Amino acid sequence: MRKIPRIMSTQHPDNANIPIFAENTILSGDDEVKEAYFVYSYLNMDEQMWDFEGKEVDSFVIRKLLTRYEDFFREKRLGQDIFLTPRVPNPTVERTEAKILVETLEIIARSYDAAKAFFDDDIAPMFEVILPMTTSYRELNRVYYYYKKYIVNIQHKYFFDGDIKISDWIGPVKPDEIELIPLVEDRNSMLNSAEIVKKYLEDKPFDYIRVFLARSDPALNYGHVSAVLYNKIALQRLYDLSENTSVDIFPIIGVGSSPFRGNFKPTNVKNCLRGYPSVQTFTVQSAFKYDYPLSVVLSAVEQVKNTTRRKPIYVDEERAFQIAEKYSREYVKQIILLGPLINRISRYIPQRRKRKLHIGLFGYSRSVGSMSLPRAITFCAVLYSIGLPPELLGLNVLSEKDIDFITDIYQDFLEDLRDAFTCYNPNNLREFPSYIQKSLKIGIIDFEEDNQHRTLTTRIMKNLKLGAVDLLPSEIITAAKIRGFLG
Repeated sequence: MRKIPRIMSTQHPDNANIPIFAENTILSGDDEVKEAYFVYSYLNMDEQMWDFEGKEVDSFVIRKLLTRYEDFFREKRLGQDIFLTPRVPNPTVERTEAKILVETLEIIARSYDAAKAFFDDDIAPMFEVILPMTTSYRELNRVYYYYKKYIVNIQHKYFFDGDIKISDWIGPVKPDEIELIPLVEDRNSMLNSAEIVKKYLEDKPFDYIRVFLARSDPALNYGHVSAVLYNKIALQRLYDLSENTSVDIFPIIGVGSSPFRGNFKPTNVKNCLRGYPSVQTFTVQSAFKYDYPLSVVLSAVEQVKNTTRRKPIYVDEERAFQIAEKYSREYVKQIILLGPLINRISRYIPQRRKRKLHIGLFGYSRSVGSMSLPRAITFCAVLYSIGLPPELLGLNVLSEKDIDFITDIYQDFLEDLRDAFTCYNPNNLREFPSYIQKSLKIGIIDFEEDNQHRTLTTRIMKNLKLGAVDLLPSEIITAAKIRGFLG
């Protein structure tokens, strides 16, 4: 059995601090090559997501890593000991980015040649592809068979009668096949993830598969509580599928440092491991890596790597679904009211990666109901920056029995709320729609407000009202450094 990583470092830009190796406040191209080496060598993580979706990225990363850091990669073999895993656009959804998928599949073959020249062996340095927004097994099959038929098998064709084969001209094309990692992000696909995987595997010889469950976008779309409950149901169904087949299923969960996006930070890994015992791979995003002391990060990494996965926590699916749907309806209602304010402030959230626009001609936005919103990190950054952590929204519809049920299967529910509530600022409450003011269920737990954070979020709201918007980015970053994440 190949090594399946416990930690996947990602390029999600949720960090407040700038990495020590970065030349600018906004990471791009060459900085991200340095980051991959930093992640492997200094942070002791064994997988780096290489994100072709929604951002410009260095397509020669494998060659650059091997030539710049030869001694390290002679000891740690890409594709065997450590891994670089591309996330690609999904042509079904991201039409203007569709051909980037084709380019990425060709990069896999080209990277094989670079590694072959470096190591003189047949280990592929890249062989997996993460397909975001997967909703059907057909989407996975399109990528799998495109690579097999139109990148690998094309080598056996002749240019024309009486001439050489393509492989005689460009050399053999390897690896022979790739492995798809479905990334499921919407409610229906998460709940149907086991069926998607089952159908995809029907005609393939794989004895294992990795399945990526989103955590941030479900929280943005359906609220914090619903995102957790849908993940719990999906993990249970994936486990049952694995038990009933001969295929090992290794779940990945896309957690960030804010409680709303998973509360997976160096000081909280124990709780996350307990909350998702059947997850094999946890994503480590930028705030985890750069907003805590190196010693704390290293200790957390070792804790994750030294813990083995277990059975998922049992979930009464019908009850969980009922609560999730009720909560989601209220959350969406409140978000629609807050939408204009969120979109107004989002333009002042500082960038941390050189990303393409997510609203407009060459990008995509996230929508909640009829409201278009910024992506999850910016969304969180806005609400935290004005003292309204998004975890507060929707709680008013939960009964005591609902909360008891949630805490039975999500043991750290109240603790996560306590973390979030420290950033609540009652001074700004009057600036929100009247329904929001009346609906907030603050008394659900005891908590202590962070006075420094409250002072800053009061100032941010005041400067927004006064039109002193030039001051907002620096104040937003200062508040982010206090709480340990941007969004």
